[in-house]
Amino acid sequence: MAQDTHESVSFADIEAAQDRLDDPSVVKPTPVERSTTLEAETSADEVALKLEHLQWTGSFKTRGAYNKIRASLAEGDVDHVVAASAGNHAQGVALAATKLGVESTIVMPRNAPQTKIDATRGYGATVDLVGQDFQAAMAHAKELVEGGDAEFVHAYDDPAIVAGQGTLGVEMYEDRPHVDTVVVPIGGGGLISGISTAFAELSPETRVVGVQAVGAATVPDSLDKGVPQTLESVDTIADGIATGGVSELTLSIIEDNVDEVVTVTNGEIADAILLLMERAKQVVEGAGAAAVAAIRSEDLDVSDETVMPLLCGGNLDMTMLRTVLIHALTRRKQVVRLRVHIEDTPGKMAELSGIIADHDANIQTVRHDRALEDLDVGEAYLIFQIETSGRQHTRNIVDSIADNGYLVDVENQPSGEF
Repeated sequence: MAQDTHESVSFADIEAAQDRLDDPSVVKPTPVERSTTLEAETSADEVALKLEHLQWTGSFKTRGAYNKIRASLAEGDVDHVVAASAGNHAQGVALAATKLGVESTIVMPRNAPQTKIDATRGYGATVDLVGQDFQAAMAHAKELVEGGDAEFVHAYDDPAIVAGQGTLGVEMYEDRPHVDTVVVPIGGGGLISGISTAFAELSPETRVVGVQAVGAATVPDSLDKGVPQTLESVDTIADGIATGGVSELTLSIIEDNVDEVVTVTNGEIADAILLLMERAKQVVEGAGAAAVAAIRSEDLDVSDETVMPLLCGGNLDMTMLRTVLIHALTRRKQVVRLRVHIEDTPGKMAELSGIIADHDANIQTVRHDRALEDLDVGEAYLIFQIETSGRQHTRNIVDSIADNGYLVDVENQPSGEF
C-alpha cells in the first residue's frame, strides 16, 4: 500500500501538469487492452496492458519534458534547452521544445539506437553523440550549460519532470479505478515517482511495484543503504532504463510510495518482447516489456488481482529486434544447434538432412567440422542450426537421429534438459 506523498512533488503539482499538457498533438490518452494470454499464465483476474508506447514519440517522456519546459517559460525567457538521454527522453525534449518554439540540443551516447538518434533529429533537435553510456552523455550535457543561457532538462531528477510523468498515473487510475497492482519500469525513477505519487492520492490501497533490469538495478541496494547507489556500467537490452542510478529526489519518493521492487533478466525481457508481439500484437522496446516480464516471473505474484503492467516505450531498434528474436527463440528451443558425430564418408549430410526434413523442421545452416582434438582420423561433426516448433519437436528430432545410430547433442544444452 502506498504511503503519503513526498513533499517535493505533490498531487497538486501533477494536477498543474495536467493543465499544461493541454495540446493533444504533444500528449494524447493511450489505450488499455486486456490480455487473456497473460491472465491464464499469471492467474490474474485481469491483466490490463497500459499501452503508453503508442504515445507520440513512442514513450511517456514527452509528458515530463513538456511540463518542465512550459513551466520554465512561464517563469521567464527560455530559448534553448539541453538534455542527456539514451533515447526516449531525447525525443520527448525535442518534440516539446519544438512545439514550444525553443531550441534544443540533446547529448546521446554513441551506442544509442540509431532509430532514436534519427527520431530525435526528426523532432527538431541538434544531437551530439558523446561517450558510451548515459553518464558520459550527462557529463557533457552539463558542460554545455555551464556559464551559458541554456536550461538543462534532466531526465528524472526534477520535480517538474516527475509531476509530468505523474499525469500518466492519473490516466492509469482513470482507466482502472479499482486496480490492485500497477507495475512500472524504473530507470532513473522519474516515471514511478510520478505514478506512485498519483496513486498515493487517488488509490492508496493500490500496490505499486517497480521493476528494474538485473544488469542495471540500483534501487534495491539504494533502498537498503538509504542513499542512491550508482553503477559504473550497465548490462541490459532495456536501454530505456539503463541509467545506472536514481537521484535523491526519486529515491525518497520510491521509499515513501513504492511497495516493492523486483528485477528481471535479459532473457525474461526478450521473452516478454516476443510474447507481446505474438499474442498482444504490440511491438515494444526492452524497457516497455519489463513490466510484463515482471508479472511472468516467480518474484511477483498477481494471482486473483487486476494488474496493470505499463508498456512505457516502443522505440525498438531493428537490429536489437533481430537479436532479441534469436535469443528468445533459442530460449524456447525453437532455434537449436544439433552437433552430430559422424564417420566422415559421403552421404552422411544428406542422410541427416533427410531425417530432419522428415520431422518438418527447417535447416537454417549446416557446418562440417573436422578440426577438433576429440575427433579421430576419419571422424567429423555436422552442426545443424534448425528451426522447430519447440522443445518436444526438438526432442523428437534428436531421438530419431540417435535411433539411426548417431551420437547427437544439443549445443549449449545442460545434460538431461531434454
